[in-house]
Amino acid sequence: MLSSVYAPKDFKRLRVVGDLVARCFDYITPHIKAGISTGEIDRMVATFLHENGARSSDLGYQGYPKSICTSVNDVIVHGIPSDDVILKDGDIVNVDLTAEYKGFHGDSSRMYMIGNVSPRARELVQTCQDALNAAIAVCAPGVPLSEIGKTIEAVVKPHGFSISRDFVGHGIGKVMHDDPQIYHFYDKHWDNVKMVPGLVFTIEPMINTGRPECKIDPDGWTARTVDGGLSAQWEHTLGITEDGVIIFTEKMV
Repeated sequence: MLSSVYAPKDFKRLRVVGDLVARCFDYITPHIKAGISTGEIDRMVATFLHENGARSSDLGYQGYPKSICTSVNDVIVHGIPSDDVILKDGDIVNVDLTAEYKGFHGDSSRMYMIGNVSPRARELVQTCQDALNAAIAVCAPGVPLSEIGKTIEAVVKPHGFSISRDFVGHGIGKVMHDDPQIYHFYDKHWDNVKMVPGLVFTIEPMINTGRPECKIDPDGWTARTVDGGLSAQWEHTLGITEDGVIIFTEKMV
């Protein structure tokens, strides 16, 4: 069940690929504004990864056609970049990027608010980030995995937002998706599964202004809210240490 447990030497490699992911976000962030297409963002990421000796973990995964996922407004996850999707004032967009470098994967996503977004959209984006940060803060050896979902619920529910139950965080390392699954809502079945030193996984809550359910576009990938409500997601790749947690997908100082 906890197959994504790694040695300290592997943590150094995960830190390197995580830093690369963070630097890629820094590279594209100034360009993510009204008028750019999600297809152009995808090409920028592909170029950055290639120039740094890395590759997209997403490209070709189960037939996925692009290097990143770009999920705009009511898209919860897995939006496919396209030159036909032009960001405009008031949009919110998630960019989800997973890179592989020297045999290890790093996975992170960030939200961007384009121009003047509505107060509710801004609240959604901020609440989701707050939920991720709160969940990271409780991670340590001996803590039940269920504490992650419990913590996220405590942050999200007072705002009246729902939490997607169709998608989860996951173990990661030498493969992009591994056990354990990380639920972003409380599930008692994870009460007895404890975090251990060396465990590597993602936390990536997806929260909606309306209902939690999704529908899948004909492309087989794009997952949207069933009621057209907005959705937001933030994500980091983490590792449990002997006395706490490290965020791999932050830029190294």
